[in-house]
Amino acid sequence: MSLEVKAKTEVRLVFLGAAGVGKTALIRRFLEDSFEPKHRRTVEELHNKEYEIGGMKVTVHILDTSGSYPFPAMRKLSIQTGDAFALVYAVDDADSLETVKSLREEILEVKQDKCTPIVVVGNKSDCGDERKVVSEDVLTTVELDWNSSFLEASAKENENVLEVFRELLQQANLPSRLSPALRRRRETFPKDNGARPPMNKTNSCNIS
Repeated sequence: MSLEVKAKTEVRLVFLGAAGVGKTALIRRFLEDSFEPKHRRTVEELHNKEYEIGGMKVTVHILDTSGSYPFPAMRKLSIQTGDAFALVYAVDDADSLETVKSLREEILEVKQDKCTPIVVVGNKSDCGDERKVVSEDVLTTVELDWNSSFLEASAKENENVLEVFRELLQQANLPSRLSPALRRRRETFPKDNGARPPMNKTNSCNIS
């Protein structure tokens, strides 16, 4: 006897990351198809949009959190009420990737669920020679060790922005919490021979 799990029709996506990595820029590109090059500090902003996924309309609440102001209580509440999380770093800022690691640990602690839907986003993929983070290292760690999704994007060039939101929505709605695209990629990964040091490795979820 199989249980039918109804997909959500209302989803809250939470964007977290250090200041200046482009959280607001990604959201603005998705909502308005616009880009503002000047960094503007965000305290907290909530946006709403209807999105169609799998032939069903979903009301999406997008929470843009602050990377500049330390509000631990506000951040904890944002995590408690979130359905899926975008952890954003900038590929030209290695320290912002360290912030992503800390935020992931905080999410797992607050949610008490190692299978919480998380998409790690390397923004500013257009930065060229200023790149400080190797995408292959992050890809392997995030998708194999963390059992989450990874995408590089550019809010400036509008590259992979829609894919970031599509991945978040799929993970928030699929009962397996693993999108078909990610499942296919995992099947093609080579086995890890232990040559690469893991980043805060956590036991992965069971995948049915």
